[in-house]
Amino acid sequence: MWQDNNAYGASSSQNAYYSQPAQGAPLQFYSPSTSDGSSFYPGSRPSLEGSMGAQGTVPQAPSGPGFGGNIQVQGPWWTAFGTGGFEGEPPLLEELGINFSHIRAKSMTVLNPLSSVDDRIMDDADLAGPIMFFFCYGLFLLFSGKPNFGFIYGVGLFGSVSIYTLLNLMSEQGIDAYRVASVLGYCLLPMVGVGGVSVMVALDDMFGYLLALVSIIWCTYSASGIFVAVLRMSDQRLLVAYPVGLLYGCFALLSVFSGSSNGGK
Repeated sequence: MWQDNNAYGASSSQNAYYSQPAQGAPLQFYSPSTSDGSSFYPGSRPSLEGSMGAQGTVPQAPSGPGFGGNIQVQGPWWTAFGTGGFEGEPPLLEELGINFSHIRAKSMTVLNPLSSVDDRIMDDADLAGPIMFFFCYGLFLLFSGKPNFGFIYGVGLFGSVSIYTLLNLMSEQGIDAYRVASVLGYCLLPMVGVGGVSVMVALDDMFGYLLALVSIIWCTYSASGIFVAVLRMSDQRLLVAYPVGLLYGCFALLSVFSGSSNGGK
């Protein structure tokens, strides 16, 4: 009897324990939605079960601020090369380092060597224009029967390294190899014109020699003027022009002479 009373009292006390809330904060259950009816995670989809109305209908989603954006409509295949519809996205050519306005400005500086050269012209150095000029020069020589792509890039690489070493030994300011290659490539533009002339007429005569000499002087004058303006070493222009003239003389030899031997025929 005593045991039954104890068991009954224990069960009663346990029931009373579970039925009565704990002292302090009442027992609460986690609710994923906040008091204002919005979702717990910003921008997440509201729960359908928790948002059912009294009649069993699903209310419309609130028209509050959320994630938005412009959905780009699929267009032709060439739209893949553009950046339309992406706000703040730079153009593709700018990401690749190709700026046609800068290429045109530097080319005009080379084609007009008597004009004053801005000392900050190579702040935005690039190799897009020089690579294009080297390719056009080699293509013109190929059309004239002189496939000298290997010699062109070999002479250009060796000459750029040599001029880079000499300029850093001569100047106190110094210059990096990227800008040296950019200046030498842009100043090759008159030699590209000689390559174009070699497609129409043979240059292995007096006219070709004079034309090659003029192009060497033109390229050398333009390149030395840019180097002197950038490095601020106007008193050493002749010392800069001498190795640069030797480099462009090698390109002129590739334009004038074919390099094929016909002595045994």
